[in-house]
Amino acid sequence: MGLESKVAEEVQKENEIQIDREKTCPLLLRVFCNTTGRHNRPNDYVRQVPSNELQIHTWLDATLKEITRLITDVYPNTKTKGTSFSFAVVWPNQRGAGFRMKEIGSTTIGTKGPDDNATLQSKKFVIGDYLDVAVDIARSHGRDTHDRRDRAYSSSYDRRARPY
Repeated sequence: MGLESKVAEEVQKENEIQIDREKTCPLLLRVFCNTTGRHNRPNDYVRQVPSNELQIHTWLDATLKEITRLITDVYPNTKTKGTSFSFAVVWPNQRGAGFRMKEIGSTTIGTKGPDDNATLQSKKFVIGDYLDVAVDIARSHGRDTHDRRDRAYSSSYDRRARPY
């Protein structure tokens, strides 16, 4: 199974143009992160772009995992193991008004996935397109500080005041 994935990666990389990051100017990638777990709607881009914009300077050979790491640097609450990032490209509709959207892959913190090494170039990203990222933050397995069960153990709780 490992051999098949290596062969598929080699074929995929043959179709891509090699980018020398030392000599090539990076592009401005406009990323719109939505931490509700769903993508922005294409209609949200019509009059003005959504307010959750993150601007990243990168190259077309940037992987989805690399972009994930950059997003987690800006949004520290997304570093939880199990948090998933779903990527979609948004571009202006050439045949009519509005924008179109296409999902291009997903990554998960702490897990290796098939889309981790997918590049923007391999997903047919065109300079000027937007990247819409739906972030589904994993719930921590530990006890949440705002959990109802923790209220009985808060610092204001006095054991001696119990009637029994």
